[in-house]
Amino acid sequence: MPRGPRRERSRFRVFALIALTSLTPAAAMAAGSAAAARTAAPADSLSAHVALPAESLVARPPAPRPPSGLVANDVPNDAGQAIQLEWKLSPDDATTSAIVTQYFLARSETPGGPWAVVDSVARGTTSKVDQTVDRNVDYFYRVDAVGPGGRTEAGSVTGPVRGVSQWINSTRWSVLTGCIVFFAFVLYYIASAQSGKKPFVRRIPGIDAIEEAIGRATEMGRPVLYVPGIQDISDIQTVAGLVILESVAKLTARYETPIIVPVTYPIPFTIAEEMVKGGYLHAGRPESYDPNSVRFVSPEQFAYVASVTGVMLRDRPAAHIFMGSFFAESLLLAETGFATGAIQVAGTANVHQLPFFVVACDYTLIGEELYAASAYLSGEPKLVGSLKGADLMKLLILGTVLIGCLLETLNVHGLTTWMVTQ
Repeated sequence: MPRGPRRERSRFRVFALIALTSLTPAAAMAAGSAAAARTAAPADSLSAHVALPAESLVARPPAPRPPSGLVANDVPNDAGQAIQLEWKLSPDDATTSAIVTQYFLARSETPGGPWAVVDSVARGTTSKVDQTVDRNVDYFYRVDAVGPGGRTEAGSVTGPVRGVSQWINSTRWSVLTGCIVFFAFVLYYIASAQSGKKPFVRRIPGIDAIEEAIGRATEMGRPVLYVPGIQDISDIQTVAGLVILESVAKLTARYETPIIVPVTYPIPFTIAEEMVKGGYLHAGRPESYDPNSVRFVSPEQFAYVASVTGVMLRDRPAAHIFMGSFFAESLLLAETGFATGAIQVAGTANVHQLPFFVVACDYTLIGEELYAASAYLSGEPKLVGSLKGADLMKLLILGTVLIGCLLETLNVHGLTTWMVTQ
């Protein structure tokens, strides 16, 4: 076999290795560098033909130009905690390109900064209200344009401007006018009632039924049960129920009929005692007053119901009068009273409990009839004046609504504009 060429190559490698080991270190390094240069030359020539990435060839969009004409003013008719900002769009915002994407609203207490971004708005926006300011503090503002090319700070600063509170909100003259008219009505009718001219109040069948129920209890020789609701004195319905209680106590004193008044809370209990005592005093029979007629039971809802229904079944009152605020206990009280055969008169402003009273009671005062009953039975000039003033004001509001609808139909917006508030 021809092995001569292979042996020659082996001998050449041995001689080359001996020659390299005999060179000085400097000569060896020079020889290695030359070899490396010869080896790297093809790679360098290859890299010259490799294409650059595509994104390096796309030009970066220019920075947007800032907006101009920034104007800052205090928002009128407020508490001094808002500043209205208005500006002109950046010239780059008017184009369809996305050079401007949003605006930064920057604020500072000095014209030189430091600046804090308090809000941002989308492109195409020319106004914004800064509602994070403090009253009577000077502020400086600028609006910066932001886009893919970066953020461009405004070249000018607007300010100083401060939020100032106003004593009068000029957009609420209609509210002031309505209040003045309402109080004028109330004061007029109060003065009329105090002078002896009793304003007309329509009769309510439920109010007349109270005297009828007390008369029936007197004929049967049984007591009258009066429940002034289950809420504390903070509920206006409880107040109305206690006012009616005095008139009921006056009738029971006149007819010499016992009255039972179970109460839930301590303050209504004390007031109920005074109301019953005052009713007997006004009837001319203070000696007939029984301190045990007013009973403190429990502020717990169903404990109170258990006690009152027990009175219904044991003492068998011939008349049940429910006047005040009621909740889930209304059905239990009304159904138990119906089962005993007593005549029942109820009144409440809680709409969700009215169906139970309407079904199980003989007469029911619905909603504001409860408050009208307190004014009608007591005859107190202030209550009667308030009732008549409120009724006349409702009539005036209804007329204003009808006139406003007619004017809007005719494309006349003056009344609507005057009535709008902020």
